[in-house]
Amino acid sequence: MIQFGLRLHDAEKLPLEEQLKEVRAQGFTCVHLALSKIQGMTDDPSALTPGYAMYLRRTFENAGLDIAVLGNYLNLATPDTEALKKNQEKYTAHLRFASLLGAGVVGTETGNPNTEYKYDPERSHSDEALDTFITNLRPVVKDAERFGVILAIEPVWRHIVYSPQRARTVLDAIDSPNLRIIFDPVNLLDEENEDQREEVFAEAMTLLEKEIAVIHIKDYKRETGVRTCMAAGTGDMDYRSILKFAKEKKPFIQATLENTKPENARAALAYLRSIEESV
Repeated sequence: MIQFGLRLHDAEKLPLEEQLKEVRAQGFTCVHLALSKIQGMTDDPSALTPGYAMYLRRTFENAGLDIAVLGNYLNLATPDTEALKKNQEKYTAHLRFASLLGAGVVGTETGNPNTEYKYDPERSHSDEALDTFITNLRPVVKDAERFGVILAIEPVWRHIVYSPQRARTVLDAIDSPNLRIIFDPVNLLDEENEDQREEVFAEAMTLLEKEIAVIHIKDYKRETGVRTCMAAGTGDMDYRSILKFAKEKKPFIQATLENTKPENARAALAYLRSIEESV
């Protein structure tokens, strides 16, 4: 059985205890928590105290929800040395916080080689950018090992780690049991490879099978060259191979939905459950 969850900042905007109760009532069992995106919460490193972690842990447990992912999506390939230092320090703070919070993973994407965190077609996919990312990731993973926490990177086409092969390269270079993968199938796609999406997904599930720790689920449509992401079941995505893989290879894996709205979250969950039952 797959444990489906929700990005908490996609849920109805309510006081925390009420919001969590509503998420659980919709049938979800876990959440993706980005502290900076929740009203009344902070991700300032100086505020990530043991007391804050224990309060949140107790509140989520009382609601019957796990924290599948504690998000900290900062650029580890920025050429700004001062910004890089602050970003690495923020990762350390989140990893320490996650160890007290009981979060499944601290999640991150893999950045771009500029201060704007902007896709550069020439440089983002270069070997130089990959080497920079690996170098800057190493001390963060060391902290994950020290705190006994999993750091999970999410490959995204418009970032440095854009393909299953690149993700495999990072995993092999770092060689740590505390470095895992967030598998977001839609984020591996772009105009160049959408027509071969099942081959892309199959490659990811083969190359990264051992390290996939969490799945992100959303749908998409592409119109006039622009891709729009949306709730599962409302676009052109086919999740049968993904959910079959999860069901057979990753029992009880947590899969968090993205780009839902309060009014369609239940329907998205029901859609995914129907596929899960059929594969």
